[in-house]
Amino acid sequence: MKETKFYRIKKEIRILGIDDAPFDIRNDRKTMLIGTIFRGGEWIDGILRAEVRVDGRDATDTVIRMVNECKFKDIRVIMLDGLGFAGFNLVDIKQVFEETGLPIIIVVRKMPDLNKIKKAIKHLTHAEFYNACIKKAGIPRRVETKKGRYIYIQFHGLNFGDAASIVKLSSTRSLIPEPIRVAHLIASGIKLGESRGGA
Repeated sequence: MKETKFYRIKKEIRILGIDDAPFDIRNDRKTMLIGTIFRGGEWIDGILRAEVRVDGRDATDTVIRMVNECKFKDIRVIMLDGLGFAGFNLVDIKQVFEETGLPIIIVVRKMPDLNKIKKAIKHLTHAEFYNACIKKAGIPRRVETKKGRYIYIQFHGLNFGDAASIVKLSSTRSLIPEPIRVAHLIASGIKLGESRGGA
């Protein structure tokens, strides 16, 4: 599938942002995923909920299902808070693009230490799958969302210029895009009783 071409990125482009809820690695078998559907970085139109296994391999299929089964059919971009949820439940962003037809942007606050991550997963049962997901996501690239302040993104199904423009457009109240920030607040609020921390 060829990448999506954005000839003009509208201010109200509809974005699905997904983050996971906090979890106890010792006691929780599953945790929630919360999706927020935003028009740009200004208006929230809907909320989605799903579950994934802690350190499982169902995050990719769950994200695909969240998109394909939701009633909102004019979503143009998917944003994820990091490449993995619920520990090492990584997302194959190439597969998500191929099965939803939507480009995907991974948002992280700091440049991840990819060598450290690869060493950590080297001896895990599904190391080959994890390495494939990391490789498909590509090297994170820096985007300035506030003057002199940066976040990092990985992307698939669109070019860097369009991905950076969408991230900047939707980062209206914080360093990170609103669909991700609000998904984080909702997920932590539901799990902990009140929202905590930043995405």
